[in-house]
Amino acid sequence: MKNNILPSVKFNYLKITFLSIMLSFFALTTATASGGDDGKPFNITEMINHHILDAHEWHFYTTIGDTGEEHHVSLPLPVILYTNGQFDVFLSSEFHAENGIVTKGNYKYKLEHEHVVVVDAQGNVQSHVHPMDFSITKNVASMMIASLLLLLVGFSIAGAYKKREGQAPKGMQSFFEPIIVYLRDDLAIPNIGEHKYRKYFPYLLTLFFFIWFNNLLGLIPTGANTSGNIAFTMTLAALTLLITNISANKHYWKHIFAMPGVPIPLLIIMIPVEIIGIFTKPIALMIRLFANITAGHTIILALIGIIFIFKNYILGVPIVPFVFLMMCLELFVALLQAYIFTLLTALFIGQAVADDHH
Repeated sequence: MKNNILPSVKFNYLKITFLSIMLSFFALTTATASGGDDGKPFNITEMINHHILDAHEWHFYTTIGDTGEEHHVSLPLPVILYTNGQFDVFLSSEFHAENGIVTKGNYKYKLEHEHVVVVDAQGNVQSHVHPMDFSITKNVASMMIASLLLLLVGFSIAGAYKKREGQAPKGMQSFFEPIIVYLRDDLAIPNIGEHKYRKYFPYLLTLFFFIWFNNLLGLIPTGANTSGNIAFTMTLAALTLLITNISANKHYWKHIFAMPGVPIPLLIIMIPVEIIGIFTKPIALMIRLFANITAGHTIILALIGIIFIFKNYILGVPIVPFVFLMMCLELFVALLQAYIFTLLTALFIGQAVADDHH
């Protein structure tokens, strides 16, 4: 019996040790991002914003030299601008010049609070010139990584089904197949219907894994807070809004503009309410995902920041285990929020395509 238990104990110990190391690295990169032992006061607001907001470069960590000079280790990302017919493409590292101004063609660009602005020779912002920013920011780069992972997983599973048709799942297929089957049998079919779900299931499947992968990437140390970006969640909610209303049948629109059995005077009140409801549903999707992911990241960063605010590393004894539990909870939240977003999307589509039962 002891021989059987020992390998399991060792394996669990290794898992806990690995997670602890990851958390320690997360705390280290968090602390070095906004100062600590360089004599500057620790700014927790700056630190949290640095981690949850988008950026034009992928920052990994900061080191402090012997002279107190900061050295940032970052991955520069492409800056793509369109200004009055002029396309300008360069790396974000060019903003680290002495004056922070990048000259391209007829315009001079400067990065102010992660917004690219046009300036004159003296560095004054030209408010009448508004460059269109198509840059590959940190969130966009992370989203591309999630998309690549989604393609790799999808093609791998599809290939496994073709090669092992009629056989038991194996490898990656055995991990993802129960999830796919669950989403089909317990989410898509009950909400959309057995005869209509096939048309929308690829979208639901892609939506679930895309959100889940982005949520997980955001939990990796130095990872991007993609799902905590309101533009990201707004785009997904807008897609759900378009698919739902484009797919809606006449019975759906009838219940909005001419609800059966409702007196005409009451329709004057109910029709505006129903129209507003068309837009409040995707807005709720947008805010729910954005708020839950951002709140989790903020709490973890704030707890770690307490150690450096008081400059007392003894506080790490109770805080680090609590943050470890929060990280474990965030792993569950990452999955839960992807499921809720997909579930409500399936529910909205199901309501729009349901047949009239009156």
